Amino acid sequence: MNLKNIDFEQFKGLDPSDPGSWPVLVKAAAVLAVCLAVLGAGYWFVTQHQLEELEQARQKEVELKDAFKAKQLKAVNLDAYKQQMADMERSFGAMLRQLPSKTEVAELLVDVSQAGLANGLEFELFKPQAEQPAEFYFELPINIKVTGRYHDFGAFVSDVAALPRIVTLHDIKISAKDKKLTMSTTAKTYRYQEDG
Repeated sequence: MNLKNIDFEQFKGLDPSDPGSWPVLVKAAAVLAVCLAVLGAGYWFVTQHQLEELEQARQKEVELKDAFKAKQLKAVNLDAYKQQMADMERSFGAMLRQLPSKTEVAELLVDVSQAGLANGLEFELFKPQAEQPAEFYFELPINIKVTGRYHDFGAFVSDVAALPRIVTLHDIKISAKDKKLTMSTTAKTYRYQEDG
């Protein structure tokens, strides 16, 4: 349809209260305009919100599927998790027994000093420090300075490692002075927080 062939004069005398007398082209344009307005209003007021809700529902569906898969994996492996938990509790109990109780700390200090003396070391310093709290245990540092031979130091470290309670050695420094070897270290033992 060519716009040059349209007689725009026919639109001037249209009576809005009598649309039945309008020309066919005008009626078609009016019906088309009303349909587009209804579709536009429907999309704006109803469909647009429904599309947003649909997208949110799709995202929620993905999240729920992921959560379901994760829970399903846990459920499938529940027996293995229970067994692993039991193994960890046994292992934790065994490690806990290697930590000295409050009453055993003094005895452990004697064991560490005896390990040094038994290997021919001379103590220049054996100074227990204040307990330092950690997450579920106390750290008990002991500053140690001994003199002796290099192999005696090795035997001392080996004997400390063989003690029935956990003792670790930190910041080991060996120095030579006047043909004597001196080793300074911090021995740490750990005590479980029984009240925590």
